[in-house]
Amino acid sequence: MIRVVIAEDQQMLRGAFASLLKFEDDIEVLAEVADGEQAWEAIQQHKPDVCVVDIEMPHMSGLALAMQIRDAGLPCKIVIVTTFARPGYLQKAMNAHVNAYLLKDEPIDYLIESIRRVMSGERVISTDLAAVLFMNNENPLSEREAEMLRLTKEGMTTSEISKALFLTIGTVRNYLSSAIQKLDAESRQQAAAIAEEKGWL
Repeated sequence: MIRVVIAEDQQMLRGAFASLLKFEDDIEVLAEVADGEQAWEAIQQHKPDVCVVDIEMPHMSGLALAMQIRDAGLPCKIVIVTTFARPGYLQKAMNAHVNAYLLKDEPIDYLIESIRRVMSGERVISTDLAAVLFMNNENPLSEREAEMLRLTKEGMTTSEISKALFLTIGTVRNYLSSAIQKLDAESRQQAAAIAEEKGWL
């Protein structure tokens, strides 16, 4: 029996996953949760074989949860399901050693088969994402530049960023200027939007 925890913040989709998986004779759904922190608690409590997890959830993202599972040395297999075919997300998922990375518009049979495949030691990536993985689309931003763009996306001004990070306004402007140039953007807001779309923030 393959023991599964489902972590998905959309209630209808979470319920659909659970209902369909329960029809399978070799799969048991142990818990259904709505955010990353609840998923972490459920994984510690139930010790599942597989966690089916959304990439964007409240409190802790699917990627952060995957890293936490790996850092803790837990044997739980990780199946990421997402609407996002972003190269940055996919690369982060690979770096976190997730076992499967699937798009939500795949047929449910593909999810079920993927759960069985990861249990047999395979790594599964949706066909539409395989090409993305091999695209040379590496993140050109330094950690500091990405941090500046994240704060920009949250609506902070240059002055507010400098106070928050204990940097001079000139230093903040230099980082933002560098990020804008690297992303061939016209403004810091556009640079932040580009970086988010690529999954680099």
